[in-house]
Amino acid sequence: MPASFRSYLSSMGYNGVICYPSFNNPAIEGCSQNRIEKLSDSIDSLNPFEEKRDIFATSVLAESVNLQFDTEGRISITSKLLKHAKIKSAMLFVGQGKTFQIWEPNLYEKFRIQAKRKASLNRASLKWEKQFNQEEK
Repeated sequence: MPASFRSYLSSMGYNGVICYPSFNNPAIEGCSQNRIEKLSDSIDSLNPFEEKRDIFATSVLAESVNLQFDTEGRISITSKLLKHAKIKSAMLFVGQGKTFQIWEPNLYEKFRIQAKRKASLNRASLKWEKQFNQEEK
């Protein structure tokens, strides 16, 4: 785990990460305990008898694992997560702000190319809040 991300988590009082299989990509999603709690609150806000609640709870919460850093800052990823991400020998850490993903490098490269193309096509939908516009002046 990169030192900068460990430092960020450490500043929040965490000595590990929460990981779960991405339901969008063949990758492992990772975040802090705080972030998974926010996801849990969002899922809990759904009607308790609604199918969507069960689907999200199963896809994210039931599949998540709390992985603690060892003395070298490493985590041991479960075989179930590695299988989901099709990781056999090499893996790639992809920071995404307050979250991250872990990919098999070749699969990530294919995804990265597609994502860049889609981002270019959809760049107008990325809006700057008023506060950012004021900072630029």
